[in-house]
Amino acid sequence: MTRGPDDDISTETLARVHQLYGAQSHFIDDGHADAWAATFTPDGEFHSPSYPEPVVGTEALTAFAERFARQDGVTRHVLTNLFVTGQGPDELLVRAYLQLVHTAPGGPSTVVRQTTIADRVVRSPSGWRIARRTVHRDDEPR
Repeated sequence: MTRGPDDDISTETLARVHQLYGAQSHFIDDGHADAWAATFTPDGEFHSPSYPEPVVGTEALTAFAERFARQDGVTRHVLTNLFVTGQGPDELLVRAYLQLVHTAPGGPSTVVRQTTIADRVVRSPSGWRIARRTVHRDDEPR
């Protein structure tokens, strides 16, 4: 079912989702691999055509974020245009644009890639968590 921007999602839920996504970007960009992995459910999935295999589960997500932190320079996750729709009382679909911007030591900032993410977000005892992230690169056909 297609849902629109006027779906009945509470302001509190929207604020918590925005906080989750802001925290997630800062966690991975600042090298906090454990905290980044904890924004997913324990069996959370990360699917991206930029990587050869899906990353599944807290341990694998933590290792993924640790590898990301070892890059030279600074990479920032710039997340915009969050669009949240309800999929039931304890599930949301969150779509957003995600741009990765990299700054090499002493160099200019460059856009690495522009993507769209589609996340299945579920309510857990710890709050809203990402159960499955699917990334679509803008430079690849769908």
